[in-house]
Formats: sequence, structure tokens, C-alpha cells
Amino acid sequence: MKTLVIATKNQGKAREYAEMFAPMGIKVKTLADFPPFPIDENGSTFEENAMIKAKRAVEVLHLPVLADDSGICVDALNGAPGVHSARYAGDHDFVANNAKLLREMQGVPDEQRTAHFHTTIVCLKPSGAKLVVDGEVHGHILHELQGENGFGYDPLFYVDELQTSMGLLTDEEKNKISHRARAMAKLEQHFDEWWNAN
Repeated sequence: MKTLVIATKNQGKAREYAEMFAPMGIKVKTLADFPPFPIDENGSTFEENAMIKAKRAVEVLHLPVLADDSGICVDALNGAPGVHSARYAGDHDFVANNAKLLREMQGVPDEQRTAHFHTTIVCLKPSGAKLVVDGEVHGHILHELQGENGFGYDPLFYVDELQTSMGLLTDEEKNKISHRARAMAKLEQHFDEWWNAN
């Protein structure tokens, strides 16, 4: 079975990718499967951060790597937290991150609570073959957490087209409409070409 390294230690994200790649006969590993090495994620855009992660992981592991950078962009906060989504109030502390987002959004009326999740995916091989895609899902920031499914900001994100919180969706439902799923749909169109490149 072919191996693809997902440049993350986030088990929620890894599970979503493993479910998506299973039908292609690709085994997914994550950074948690290897001895730790530093990655300085200091980009100012989602694509820059994904590229930094991909390049560093390929350098160290000499395997094909998929790296993504995702975040929630809130219009009333001028696009924040954006690339800082995972570290908004504390490094990958999503209880604190959600609490901070709710504080920042206090008093903002419903019609101004628009937001979107964004994902940029970068696939990189040791040969330098590269593939970049992105995806988005639009919605609103809720006034309180709803649901316990997914991870991160999912319980605060109201998906306009489904009229429900992302935190109430099953993995299967989320994988049909999420920003990552939409980026993956684009990825699947070009993946074989990239995977089979030298």
C-alpha cells in the first residue's frame, strides 16, 4: 500500500484524511508516526504555511507529503483569526479559542456574523512535484456552542446551506460539505497526475 504523510499531529484532521484516501488504496501516516522535528510555521497566508510544512516534512522524511493550513475567517474581525486560528487564544487550545471568538463577537448582530472556513492543501514529493488546491464553506458565527462533533471551531460555525451547526454534523455529513472536503474534491481531480509524476 502506498504511503502519504499528512503533515499534522491533529488526530481529527488525520481521521478525515484517512477516510477520504482509503478508497484510493493510500495509507495515511501523520507526523505523530515519526520522531518529532521542528516546523517554523511563520507564513502570512494559508498557502505559505502549508508550503512551509510540506517542504520541511519532505526534507526530513523523504516521502510524499500532504500539508494543509486551514482556518476560520470572520468578516466582522477583518478576517481574523485566519492563519492564527489554531493559536488564537492558546496553541491548539480550542476551548480557549472558541471562548475568545465568542468574546470578540459579543454584541455583533446576526447579519454581521458572516464567516467562512478556508483550507489550502499543498502536496509535495521529494522530486519537487507540487499540487496546490483550496476550498471554502460559508456560514455564520453562532452565539453559543452547538454540538460536540468535529473539532476546533465546528460547534460555533453555522453552515448556511445546511442550516445547522457544523458541530452537529456526523463525520460523513461534514466530509461532504467541509472546506477540506471541497479542497479534496479538487485534489482528487489532479491527484493521480501528481502521484504518478516523477
